[in-house]
Amino acid sequence: MRPASRREGSRSARRRALTPAALPSPVGPTYLPGRLRPDPSPGAFLDLPNHHRIPLTWLLEIGGPTIRYRTLTELAPPGYAPPETIGAALTAVLESKAALGVVKKQKDSGVWGGNLLGLATSAAQGIKDTGTIPQYRRLLQLGWPHSGRPFKLGDRVLFRLLSRDEDPALLFEFQKVVKSDPEAELWARDIMREAASAALAEAGYGEDPRLRGSGHKIANAVSQFLRSPVAEKPFVKSGSQLVLHPEAHPPSWYSVAMLAAMPNLQRERAGFTERLGHYLAQPAPKKAFAIQVGKRTVKPQHLLLGDPIEADAKGQPTDIPLALHYIELMARMGALPWAPVASKVLGRLLKDCDEVGIWRPKNLRSQPKAINKITHHYYPLQADAKTTEGREVDVTFRLALIARQLGWSLDYI
Repeated sequence: MRPASRREGSRSARRRALTPAALPSPVGPTYLPGRLRPDPSPGAFLDLPNHHRIPLTWLLEIGGPTIRYRTLTELAPPGYAPPETIGAALTAVLESKAALGVVKKQKDSGVWGGNLLGLATSAAQGIKDTGTIPQYRRLLQLGWPHSGRPFKLGDRVLFRLLSRDEDPALLFEFQKVVKSDPEAELWARDIMREAASAALAEAGYGEDPRLRGSGHKIANAVSQFLRSPVAEKPFVKSGSQLVLHPEAHPPSWYSVAMLAAMPNLQRERAGFTERLGHYLAQPAPKKAFAIQVGKRTVKPQHLLLGDPIEADAKGQPTDIPLALHYIELMARMGALPWAPVASKVLGRLLKDCDEVGIWRPKNLRSQPKAINKITHHYYPLQADAKTTEGREVDVTFRLALIARQLGWSLDYI
């Protein structure tokens, strides 16, 4: 343990070395010409900064293996760290307890948990562990290189899901449901293809013809829904229960994640992306509903019928991990300027950052908890949150990443 004075001195020296004038400004994503620029339409929440301070030194010192590696590769300006430093950070990821814990659970078939979509154990569905797609996406978030064996095994499974392979084994946890109710097969295969497309897009397969074909098919289905009257009245009564209209095909966490990770598809489908951005900016329905799947009803956990963030009048979200995940997806799509709730929440989180960009809310006694399991793959990146700084680092990293995705002016501290 270094003496406090020496540690503070070294921090100060490094901060002086990282003045904005000494470093090139990163080239962040820009809004596509004529599309999704911040507009002054009613309801748009535009009171956001256009510049952010990134505490590089602090993130590299406090962050665990994943945050250190991703800070060097996704936040730091080009040339900031020599290749050997980045290589050492990657080695730390490969040896980390969090990443190895995911890798060791994968079977030689490329499958995790014997299922595809399971976010947690479920006796009703026979799910004993987290499924293949959440674990695949989790490994991506942890920084494991896509050239590694776990992804090569997983890719085979995911690309088979995109094909017209009707092998019953590819229904995974839905096999029993489809066997007893064949009408459920189309729904099951659609949701699995959306989830597989999201995972493959995030893995960097955006230009693969198989994924592009699947992406356009998914976009067509959602676009047809957005253009139809069903989008305004998506529910019908089924006895005493409210269910999704049988012709409704709203966006899902998976289809939105896929589009957010495929910028070329966004350009090719600019009109659709704009309509989707406006749709996702509206408040999500508060009424509980179910999906009619064949002869049974299913509680949805993957659909997005508007902005899912719940926040108080000051913009403080109930579920910070979900809010960050959604804001990041909207930022990648260029749709955040139209989302008043998401923008207000982002503004609230940014107000809790100190002068160097560290997220430091008052009375932070524990790490923010994820309420919705849809963020299993996304949060947390920092396993050890026993110290105050350990509780702050995940949100600090995500806010910096969002600022870069929005193309804001960045200062490095």
